Amino acid sequence: MEALQEVAWLSVAGALLASVTFGGAYLFYRLTDNAAVVDAVWASTLGAAGVLYAWLGSGDVGRRVALAVMAGAWGARLGGHLLRRLMAEPEDARYRRLRDGWHSQGWDVRRSMARFYVNQALSVVLLAVPFALAAREPAPASRAWLLAAGGVFAAGWLVEAVADAQLRRFRRRVPHGGVCDEGLWGWSRHPNYFGEWLAWVAFALLALPTAWGALALAAPAAMLYLLLRVTGVPLTEAHLLATRGDAYRAYQARVPRFVPRPPRPHIPA
Repeated sequence: MEALQEVAWLSVAGALLASVTFGGAYLFYRLTDNAAVVDAVWASTLGAAGVLYAWLGSGDVGRRVALAVMAGAWGARLGGHLLRRLMAEPEDARYRRLRDGWHSQGWDVRRSMARFYVNQALSVVLLAVPFALAAREPAPASRAWLLAAGGVFAAGWLVEAVADAQLRRFRRRVPHGGVCDEGLWGWSRHPNYFGEWLAWVAFALLALPTAWGALALAAPAAMLYLLLRVTGVPLTEAHLLATRGDAYRAYQARVPRFVPRPPRPHIPA
């Protein structure tokens, strides 16, 4: 029970952090009418929660240092990438679709968006549970286990960073449409999401050999569900099918959806 008490205490600290950051994000949305700020705030707050838990936790120093480095690197890179995109591009079409859907159902858009932001803040607290489990574990971490978690994290961080950079270069070269099938995007339709999921597998591995560590497996499972079934792949592909049409359908036929592997041969129509 002592372990769960400290996890709960750390989660309260995370909830306070999320309340401040998402409250500020919602204010930004009301002032600018750009809801995509929530993406950058979500990533940055999650990364910051990992660093905060590593600082406040009472567990093994080696595991807490690994947590701070991994969570901080993940949140800083992804949050920075999304913030740059927010400042350089129009609002992500996913949020326009969300508002249109709420409006068509007769819902109050402002209240619905406020609930959406609250749910995003709650997701930060829940997804940060592996951070809390790792931060409070007093038993010394196995060097081999830390290396395994760090290796999976490095692979995921690198895949996501390279995929984002390749897509950014493609958009600069082909600013008005086209389907990026270069580099990692020729092996997976969503290599950035795959890299993100690997990072969450690494966070779970960091917390797994701890008291109640099995709870950490819920985070990568939830992330996989969200990416494949809710906010990631479905919304992205719906937008690309609407804007790229047959070119994207041909891309779907050749390139795997998630896990990278060699594409199928192109078959001329």
